[in-house]
Amino acid sequence: MAYTITSTVIGAQPIANTDTTKNHPLGFTVQAYDPTYGAGTFIYLLGVASTVVGSVVTYDGASSGTPTYQTALAPATANLAQPLAVSMSANVASQYGWYQVVGSAVVATNGTLAAGPGPIYLAGSGQVTSTAAAGKQVLNARNDTATGTPAANQAVCSIAWPFAQGAIT
Repeated sequence: MAYTITSTVIGAQPIANTDTTKNHPLGFTVQAYDPTYGAGTFIYLLGVASTVVGSVVTYDGASSGTPTYQTALAPATANLAQPLAVSMSANVASQYGWYQVVGSAVVATNGTLAAGPGPIYLAGSGQVTSTAAAGKQVLNARNDTATGTPAANQAVCSIAWPFAQGAIT
């Protein structure tokens, strides 16, 4: 993936880079374009240990009511009701980077994402699956390819500000 930021931002940290220096306000969003995957929207967040490219993360942390923008690998927890994003780098603890929230995203899978289009579900450890599980659906997201495209344990999903289901429907 070779996303280029199209938003007017001077000195922007490249989409695929991680940095120990906070180069943008946390929660800041930009638009970017990739010749293969098209346009996307990205949010600037604080990383967490064990993040790889494509990790699905939550970023709903708060301290005394103030957002922290701290990520956590999305667990396979039912009724989580948290916003989700997809890591664009191995943005580990104490580092800053971009996470995709809109567009065709390359996501980490647990090896069981079927060919799409279809719903996707949280599989734990920042991964998704097409195996249905009550309360674990990722809303505003669908799979476009099966696991293995574009690489092993990855798939392409269409996302639009995805979030973990908050209740059994």
